[in-house]
Amino acid sequence: MKPDIHPQYHLIKVVMTDGTEYLTRSTYGNAGDTLNLDIDPKTHPAWTGGSQQLLDRGGRLSKFSARFGSIGARK
Repeated sequence: MKPDIHPQYHLIKVVMTDGTEYLTRSTYGNAGDTLNLDIDPKTHPAWTGGSQQLLDRGGRLSKFSARFGSIGARK
């Protein structure tokens, strides 16, 4: 391998949204830095299977429904 072209991996502390902390190796920041997560697998609906609500306010979803609402499955 070529010297001095690979990222430096070091230990950082990751803090989840519920306050849980763990150490991991990363290229983020410098050794000993803390990474505070805004979204993590414990709270995000994509991982938890939580309900989603689509807020449209006359945007893309309304335009799509107006154009293609009659095509496909019946309500």
